Amino acid sequence: MRNIRKKSGLLGIASLFSILAVLLSACGGGSTGNTSGSNSQIALASKQVLREPVIGGDFDSLDPALTAGGLGDPINLIFTGLVSADDQGNIHDQLAASHQVSSDGLTYTFTLRPNLKFSDGTKLDANDVAYSINRAIDPATKSQVSSYLSLIKDYDKFSAGKISTLIGDSIVVKDPNTIVLTISKPASYFLQALNYSTSYVVNKALTTKYGAKWVDHLGEGAGDGPFEVKSYSHNTGLVLVPNPNYYNAKPKLQELDEVITGDRDSTFKSMKAGQFDLAPVPPALDSANNQLPGYQQSPALATRFIGMNYLVKPLDNIKIRQALELALNRNLIVGSIIGKTVTPSYHIIPDGIPGYNKDLQGPDGVTTPAGDQAKAKELFQQGLQEEGYKSVNDLPSLSLSYAQSYKAGADTMAAVANEWKQVLGLNVKLVGLQGNDLISQEFATAGKNGPLQMWYGSWSTDYLDPQDWTTLFFDKGSSNNAFNYGQNNSTDAAAQQAVQTQLEKADSTSDQATRLKLYQDAEQKLVNDVPYITTYQSSYGYLLNPKLKGWKLFPLGSMATDDWANVYFTK
Repeated sequence: MRNIRKKSGLLGIASLFSILAVLLSACGGGSTGNTSGSNSQIALASKQVLREPVIGGDFDSLDPALTAGGLGDPINLIFTGLVSADDQGNIHDQLAASHQVSSDGLTYTFTLRPNLKFSDGTKLDANDVAYSINRAIDPATKSQVSSYLSLIKDYDKFSAGKISTLIGDSIVVKDPNTIVLTISKPASYFLQALNYSTSYVVNKALTTKYGAKWVDHLGEGAGDGPFEVKSYSHNTGLVLVPNPNYYNAKPKLQELDEVITGDRDSTFKSMKAGQFDLAPVPPALDSANNQLPGYQQSPALATRFIGMNYLVKPLDNIKIRQALELALNRNLIVGSIIGKTVTPSYHIIPDGIPGYNKDLQGPDGVTTPAGDQAKAKELFQQGLQEEGYKSVNDLPSLSLSYAQSYKAGADTMAAVANEWKQVLGLNVKLVGLQGNDLISQEFATAGKNGPLQMWYGSWSTDYLDPQDWTTLFFDKGSSNNAFNYGQNNSTDAAAQQAVQTQLEKADSTSDQATRLKLYQDAEQKLVNDVPYITTYQSSYGYLLNPKLKGWKLFPLGSMATDDWANVYFTK
C-alpha cells in the first residue's frame, strides 16, 4: 500500500521513507543529467557513494511481504519479482524471461531467466518464487498488504486459514524454471498488482532460520536485486553495496547510504549543508530554492486526504461528512501553506490515471475547490438533528491524527481544524503521531471504531489503473479500508455495498471503455458519500546534488529497478 506511507496505500501515508521515495521519483520528468556515464565524466569509484535520508524514523519494514511502501527503494533494490515496471509504468518481465496468458485470462505461465542466484550465490528457482508468494498470503505472516495478491485463486480461503497452502493449488511449480499462477477472475491489472513487493522473492533459508527477526540478517543473502545489504541498524539506517550476483547490469554506485533522519525541514537543512545528496524541499521553502542547481519539481500521481471512520459517531451520518468537506476552502488552505505547485481537488482517481473524470463534482454538486460554507452549515445542522444532538456542543469528542514529521501536513491540519471551528463551530483534537505509528493505526482501524477517528493520509499510485484507487481502498475485506466503507451501521451501508459490487464488476470487465465508465460512476458515488476528503493532488520539489547524474524519474513513485545501473556521480 503506497500510502505515502503509497501508496496509505493504507493509503495515501506509506512509511515516511515511502514519502521520500515518492518525492524522489515524482519530481521532474526525466533524467537529471547525462546517463551515458563516459569514463571522462564519472568520478572515481571511491566517490560513488549516494547518501539519502529516511525521513521520520526507521522503515516500516524491509520485509517485502509486510512493507506498505512496496514499490520504492530500498525494497526494489534488494529484492525483485517476476515482473517490474519501467519508467513509463509499463510492465515487463524481470525474474521471468517470458510469460504466457491463457485464452480465458485465468492462467499465467512464467519461464524464469536461467542461472538466477540470491546475493549470497545460492540458486534461485521457481520453488523460491512459489514460496515467497505463498508466504506473503499465509496468515501466519500477518501481512497487511497481501491483498495485492488477492486475485490469485483461493486467496480468500488461504488468508482465512481454511486451507494450508496455495502451492500445488493456484501456485504450481512445473519445473525449476517454470511457475504457473491461476487467478480467480480475468483482470487486466493482475500483472501490475504482481509488481508490488508482495511477490518479490525472499531467501527461505533466512526466513525459516530467523523467523520474524530475519530482516536483521539481510546481509546474509536475503535478496536478488541490484544491491545487497552491507549493514542495517534500526537506529541509524541501511548501507547497500552492489550485488555481485545480480543477473542484469551492475550499478555504478559503489554504496548507497539510507540514513534515518528527523523531520523534512531539518533534513533539508542537512542536505544544503552537504550531509545528503538529495532531499525534499519543504513547501514553505520552495520559492527560495527552486532556482538552485539540482532543483526538480513535477506533479505526482499522489494525493493527500482526510480519512473518516464510519464506525465513529457522528461520522456515520452522510450530512455530517458532507458538511465537513464543503466547509473547507481548499484554495485558501492549500494556497497559504503548500503553494501553487499542487492542485486542490475532490477527486479520488487523480489526473494522469486512466479513468480520471474531468467532470467530477464534489458533494451536493459543488464544483469549486473553495467549497460551499453556507451549504455546509445547513447540512451540519440537519445531520445534528438526525443524530439527536441539540447543538454542536453535544457531539462526542473527535480527534484528527497526522504524521508530525511533515510540518506542512501539520500546518494543513491546523488550518482544517480552524475552518471547521469557524464555519461549523466544531472543535477537533489534533494528534501528532510518528509516521509508522500512523500507518499501523490505519491498518488497525479496518473493521473497528478505532484507534483512528479521522486522519491525514496520503496515497501514491502503485500502478496505472483506477482499481488501485478504488477497489483496493473501499472494497469489503480490503486492509486499506480503514474508513469501514460498506461495512458499518449507517443508513447508507446498503448503497455503499452496491458500490463495492460495482467496483468488483469493473475489476473483471474486459472492455476497457466500459470498465472505466464503471469506475467513474462509482467514484462519483464515493465522492458524494465522503469516505475521505481529498485535499489536493500532490506536486513535489526536490533538491539534488548537481554531480548526481542518471536519474530517470519514475511516474509511479520510485525509480525503476534496472535504471539504477545508470546512476553515478561526475567528477
